[in-house]
Amino acid sequence: MLWSLIKILIFVAFAAALTWGAGLLMETPGEVKIALGAQEYTLTPIGFLVAFLLAMVCFWLILKVVGMIVAVLRFLSGDKTAITRYFDRNRERKGFDALTNSLFALASGDNRAAQSQALQAEKLLNRPDLTRLVNAQAANASGNFERAAMYYKEMLSDDRSRFVGVQGLLEQKLGAGDTETALKLAEKAFALKPRHHGVLNTLFDLQSKKKNWAGARYTLKAKVSAAALPKDVGRRREAVLLLADARDAIVDDNMARARDAGYQANRLAPDLIPAAVLAADLHTKNGEARAAARIIRRAWSAKPHPDLAAAFAAIVPEETPSERLKRFKPLLQQKQNDAEVALVAAELALAAEDFPEARRSLGHLAETDPTTRSLAIMAAIEKGEGSPDSVVRGWLAKALSAARGEAWLCNSCNHVHGQWQPMCESCGAFDTLSWDRQPHAEDAFGASASMLPLIVTGSQIASSFDEPEPIVPTEEAPVTDAEEVPEQETQPGAA
Repeated sequence: MLWSLIKILIFVAFAAALTWGAGLLMETPGEVKIALGAQEYTLTPIGFLVAFLLAMVCFWLILKVVGMIVAVLRFLSGDKTAITRYFDRNRERKGFDALTNSLFALASGDNRAAQSQALQAEKLLNRPDLTRLVNAQAANASGNFERAAMYYKEMLSDDRSRFVGVQGLLEQKLGAGDTETALKLAEKAFALKPRHHGVLNTLFDLQSKKKNWAGARYTLKAKVSAAALPKDVGRRREAVLLLADARDAIVDDNMARARDAGYQANRLAPDLIPAAVLAADLHTKNGEARAAARIIRRAWSAKPHPDLAAAFAAIVPEETPSERLKRFKPLLQQKQNDAEVALVAAELALAAEDFPEARRSLGHLAETDPTTRSLAIMAAIEKGEGSPDSVVRGWLAKALSAARGEAWLCNSCNHVHGQWQPMCESCGAFDTLSWDRQPHAEDAFGASASMLPLIVTGSQIASSFDEPEPIVPTEEAPVTDAEEVPEQETQPGAA
């Protein structure tokens, strides 16, 4: 509405300016003389302007006639399309103008105008390779997905536009959530352009979500070959894919495939903790204790982890706690400043009922880095040394409300996982889990502060720790009595 009003105002202003200019010329004194040979013509200023405009029109007509004569002469000389090209020239110009306007409208977000101009270009131009693409994009932007799909399918018949047609259909299927068809289209796009980074990423994501680990490995190698992924990252991700394949093979009771994939995953990424644990477990079950221990020691030297300690303990499951503590000593001499080493050493000493050694191994960790695990170990030490129940309960009270320590966290969405997975179960990202300190939600414990007197008395709290924190009995820490403190006779790493 506003634009129409503006156009009317512009027309009125132009007409007024033209009228004013014509009146000014009519009132201008003098005359214009034109001499052509012996003839002389005298014109008024307004007459000269009219004569000049008529001369321009005649000149334009002469050019058109000359062009037509040239086209006829070419036709007579054997060029059968000369006359057709002459009449189509104006049509083609209008078609390209409409195509240009459609592209500009698409860029500016005017989807309706883009679609209208694209249809006009299709009528005027005999260039389906151009008009199909613009029409498809305009229809897609306007929400007319069926029409866009029709144009994308028509593009499949032309070698030059086939890849773009497949890509357009692929994006539509992804938007509609049809991952089955999208995977097939991604495979076709990959066959057409195997080094296209966008296609490689899409195909890899779809194959990973479908747990097609073998296909994902092939695509991953293509990504590295196309320089879409650094070699070191590709090596680690291949190890993750092999690890996932080995796990599936174990579920399918295909132990030969599981061993092949598991061992290869550990060779590609020795510091990948889940791969080391699985490879060690496979060696242990195969009676190869020495190979299993070598794998654990190598992974432990990179990053101590409770799962590695548990796998190392499982190599000799029938040994006594004292024998286990002795076997672990060479492992615990590595990374002695790591908190995990102190926790495992304390757990092993607890299992052997060597409470002074457990206290020495734990050090000041319960005070400097209090977590559920370190505080529960401290409560077990106090219990084993015969401390009053009030002291034990005080440590347990702290443990219930302390931070949960490290866990498998997704680097993309911070979702906490109970076990390592190749893909985040929340956001679906591939290989984003890392062993890190999980967030501690204080509000989750503050809501049940009123339950504190049911567990320990105020005097007991005051004697056990200076600043009491609210407590919630949860599934992760159900112990409410000092008698229920575990004796740590199981695998290290489970305080």
